[in-house]
Amino acid sequence: MQEKNDKQYELDKRYLRMAMIWGENSYCIRRKVGALIVKDNMIISDGFNGTPSGFENICEDENNVTKPYVLHAEANAITKVAASSNSSKGATIYVTSAPCIECAKLIIQSGIKRVVYSEKYRVEDGCNLLERAGIVLDYIEI
Repeated sequence: MQEKNDKQYELDKRYLRMAMIWGENSYCIRRKVGALIVKDNMIISDGFNGTPSGFENICEDENNVTKPYVLHAEANAITKVAASSNSSKGATIYVTSAPCIECAKLIIQSGIKRVVYSEKYRVEDGCNLLERAGIVLDYIEI
């Protein structure tokens, strides 16, 4: 049993590093976040924080405040899988930052059962909601 846990931990770290690299695609200056949705050992979706399709790739305003329509990495990954033939039911989402409350709601509704993240956030309401919904939360520092 321990060997499987060690393998899973190594796999978790690998997927988190991949999510971190994917986050480098973000045009956001203040913070780059990446997310991968994995099911049955396959990446079924990916996302990074940024503006909606067709919008200019500028995430912050002239005061360096994030524009209100910027999508979080989790939201991008979840909406991308929703538009595909894949299902996120029972999947794991790897995200470089702890989910906010809005993304937590999307995670719950999408059927994702596990969240693995590598950066804590000052506001913990997203993680608290996920725990309340019975979703497994694993913090792994990278």
